[in-house]
Formats: sequence, structure tokens, C-alpha cells
Amino acid sequence: MNTDPIADYLTRVRNAIKANHRIVEIPASNLKKEITKVLFDKGYIANYKFEETTVQGTIKIALKYNPITKIPAIRTLMRISKPGLRQYAGVDNMPRVLNGLGIAILSTSKGVMTDKEAARLNIGGEVLCHVY
Repeated sequence: MNTDPIADYLTRVRNAIKANHRIVEIPASNLKKEITKVLFDKGYIANYKFEETTVQGTIKIALKYNPITKIPAIRTLMRISKPGLRQYAGVDNMPRVLNGLGIAILSTSKGVMTDKEAARLNIGGEVLCHVY
């Protein structure tokens, strides 16, 4: 039983980056799938694939590295809202990650999106994590 599946997701990706792995496998859930899609759309991961081989399914993520310097595209993954202390942001107090260079992933009433998309749609939500 995992109490915080999003933190587990982020930790698996973080550990795979530190070990210079190309692919990481993560147990799937709908929220994790949406976070993966956001990371792919913003260019932080090279590719992903959802496999429905088991009851739960798995997410295979191909991590992205610079071809010359081998520096990963994801420098930092930080969990913000935790099960013990949820963090919400309205339109007025939307978080700025690395002065606008990074992204904050939010869970809103319109789905999982970045802080910039939520500000454009004029909605707030739960701040899941910061990525840069």
C-alpha cells in the first residue's frame, strides 16, 4: 500500500535520471498518465507508452538527455502538495517556478495542466509538483 503514489512516481523518475537510465517503468493510474502527458507536451521526456498488460497497467517513460553533454532535460522534480498538507493555488497566487523557466503541474477542475495554462483559463487548483 502506497500512501502517496504521485511522490512515488516522481521519485522513480528522479532515481532513473540519477542512474542515467533511458527508460523507467511506473505503475499506472489516471493521474500519473495525465502528469506524463504534460511532461511530454512540455518537452521534459522523450516519449511514453501506456501498457495494459496487468490489471493496473504500467507507464514506460523514455527519459530525455542532451545528446552531446548527456545532461538530463529534467533537473529537478519537487513534490509540493502532500497528503498531509495539500497546497492549493488560485489565479491570484499562481506559483512561478524558476521565475517562469520551469513549470508547476496543477490538478484543476478542467484536468491536469501547467500553471501557465491554468492562468490562461483563469482557474486555480492543487499544485502537484514543480519541474525544471
